[in-house]
Amino acid sequence: MSYSQSLAIRIRTSLQNLNNVEEKHMMGGLCFMVNDKMCVGIIKDDLMCRVDPDLKPELLEKLGCFEMMFTGRPMKAFVQVDETGLRNQADFDFWIEQCLDYNPKAQASKKKKKKD
Repeated sequence: MSYSQSLAIRIRTSLQNLNNVEEKHMMGGLCFMVNDKMCVGIIKDDLMCRVDPDLKPELLEKLGCFEMMFTGRPMKAFVQVDETGLRNQADFDFWIEQCLDYNPKAQASKKKKKKD
């Protein structure tokens, strides 16, 4: 599955001054890990945002924002934002800020043990 290269460039630009950022291909798109935690990404042409679950109801009211579904179920701390919610830099920056604000509170996934 392909993802928006232009959106990837916008995310890279906004995260370029941070330490400990890693890109990973997952969920059919591209994910940006910050401090070893999933932070923001791209699914097709949509921005995938890991946000504070307490703010999620309020964020879902924003233009272009919708519930992120995975295997038919909503994901607790994730939303997606389509192009209508990312048209200008201020809107894009708002979503990146939401992701980065939640990152220190987000739980890192457990590392899988390597089999010998």
